Amino acid sequence: MGSPRAPRRGAAVPSNEFWRTKSLEAMTSEEWESLCDGCGRCCLIKLEDEDTGEVHHTDIGCTLLDGIGCRCRDYAHRQKRVPDCVRLTPEAVRTIPWLPPTCAYRLVRDGEPLFDWHPLVSGRAGSVHEAGISVRGRLAGNEEEFLDEEYPERIVDWPGLMPEEA
Repeated sequence: MGSPRAPRRGAAVPSNEFWRTKSLEAMTSEEWESLCDGCGRCCLIKLEDEDTGEVHHTDIGCTLLDGIGCRCRDYAHRQKRVPDCVRLTPEAVRTIPWLPPTCAYRLVRDGEPLFDWHPLVSGRAGSVHEAGISVRGRLAGNEEEFLDEEYPERIVDWPGLMPEEA
């Protein structure tokens, strides 16, 4: 995999730019789901420092994360199978501090444009992988492959960085 391209924002976008005109709350279910670029970064195991509250990403995927497709293997039942799976809602997006800086939910929340590699902009689901944004090729494995005491050794910075910083 090559190095990630520097992202451009505000490139040519489809005529139905709902993400520019609607609030998170006003989006239909289909629009809401389409905001997810399929990077898989939010499905990485995170560790919270009990003293500082700081959240650290690891390169360990949730048990349901498909490391190639970068999608949940059982999205419809994820919260039943993984009780601590966070369901993104407009309220959650406004309060969760660990959403990746490239996350479309976060960008829309903050009034920022989507990157040119986002599938809604590029028109291609694979563009998130081609741009080096997704977790594809970066996962050490899924959570069942590690002991809890190994998690701190798997802390990485890249999920919380912009591509040019990673």
